[in-house]
Parts: sequence; C-alpha cells; structure tokens
Amino acid sequence: MLKTKAKRATYADIEALPPNMVGEIIYGALHAHPRSAPKHGLAAGQLQFEIEGPFGRRKGGGPGGWTFIVEPELHLGPHVVVPDIGGWRNERLTPFPETPYIETAPDWLAEILSPSTQAIDRTDKLSVYAEFGVKHCWYVDPIARTLEVFELAGAKWLLAATFKDDAPVTAPPFEAHTFPLDVLWVKQG
Repeated sequence: MLKTKAKRATYADIEALPPNMVGEIIYGALHAHPRSAPKHGLAAGQLQFEIEGPFGRRKGGGPGGWTFIVEPELHLGPHVVVPDIGGWRNERLTPFPETPYIETAPDWLAEILSPSTQAIDRTDKLSVYAEFGVKHCWYVDPIARTLEVFELAGAKWLLAATFKDDAPVTAPPFEAHTFPLDVLWVKQG
C-alpha cells in the first residue's frame, strides 16, 4: 500500500472553520476545538482579573509592567496557537501589534484545561512554548480545582508550584500578589 504524505495545515484551514471553533496549527497539523465551556471561561476571566489589577493597572499598589490578552492568536514560527491568556512585559510588546495576531511570544501564559484540549496543551503546545522562550506556563484545571505552575529552565519545564481548592496562590512570575485559588471556581450552592 502506498502511503501519501499528510498535507500540512495552512491558515486557510483555520479560516474555513465554523465561527464556534478555535483552530490551531501545531507541527503542521490542524487542531480544532469548540469555544470554552462556562466553567472554563469563568476560571479564565477570574484569573485575568486577579493578575490584571496589580500587574496590568498597578491597582492596589501592584508593580504593573504587564499587558494581558485573553485568547491571543500567536504566530510562533510555523505554529498558530491560542492560549487562554497571554501576558507580556510591556517593554517586549512595543510597539503594540496592529495585526489580528501576535508574533512575540508571551513571557507568561495560562491554559485552562479541559478534557478535549489538555492532551495537546500538555504536550505539543508546551513544546512550542519552550521552543519560543515562554518563561512561565500555568495550567488551571477547573474540574480538579488545581493550578500547576511551570517555569522554563533552559529547554526544560520545571514544576515550580502546585495549588488546589482554596489555597492561597503566590507564584512566579506574580509573587508580589497573593489570591485565593477558589476565586477561579464556580461557587457551589
């Protein structure tokens, strides 16, 4: 049997997806998944709220110096990836992009894990993030109610901290601010 080489995905493949789908191209393969579930969206929104205040707007005496974007479309070499939240130190995102995508890798990002995306988030996307020098990656799991904090050391990801349930979170690169992890979870009752 003759095997044919798989066709590499292109941006046209992403554009052809229905509007309720998010498309990513990782190592030449198209990955498509539906928009986030409400529990996932709540965790992402609350996490951005917690870090945006002190690090984006210097609210509450925070250090500032960061720009955060929800679901930024990142063009990192041949890859097109969409983390749930990306964060850049202000001096690295200057001038601010005019395009609908960003070619500068974030300094920090968060992936809100879901059953349909976590295998790609934890493997191929994490490899892309390391290749392009993202320094910190947070995995939030709203089902397990956990946060895993990873730091890039050379070309390897090191698990820097883990948190669960309502633990107070103080984690790199945002050690200047502490927040209770349970602000990310759907309130019961």
